[in-house]
Amino acid sequence: MNLSELKQGHTATVVRVGGDDGPFRRRLLEMGFLCGTEIYVEKYAPLKDPIELILKGYHVSLRVNEATCVQVENVRGGVE
Repeated sequence: MNLSELKQGHTATVVRVGGDDGPFRRRLLEMGFLCGTEIYVEKYAPLKDPIELILKGYHVSLRVNEATCVQVENVRGGVE
């Protein structure tokens, strides 16, 4: 499942950061999007783009099309 498919209030674990080996992928890795990292979807913006995430104790906002590069698993509960 892609990170962009998670709903608000759900938590998941990063499995893989896709995309080519360009600067964007490297930046995601530097921000902590590493295998095994837990990500919590704090909220979506009113027009559903961007997504506000919490990982490793800090907030990150990603565009929905950027979040499709991050694959996650072990999705757990949350607000619907």
